[in-house]
Amino acid sequence: MHRVFSHRGFEIHVRLTEVSPGLYDAVFQIKGGDNVEVIDELGAETKLRRGPFGPEKAFLNAQEAGQAAIDAVIGEDES
Repeated sequence: MHRVFSHRGFEIHVRLTEVSPGLYDAVFQIKGGDNVEVIDELGAETKLRRGPFGPEKAFLNAQEAGQAAIDAVIGEDES
């Protein structure tokens, strides 16, 4: 399964791989945006720890991890 989330001009690509019935490992990757330094730093696939998860929890955790990674590199969102 695959979903794409948007955050601050970047795309967070999340891919789930079923490891047992109903449980998934999650991997996210940051793409897009105008800030090349961010993509260079965050562009590799990152596997979530402490899994496996149910599908919705896996997507939510990966989305939040991707958002936190973007925010850590470019600074907090002031809005």
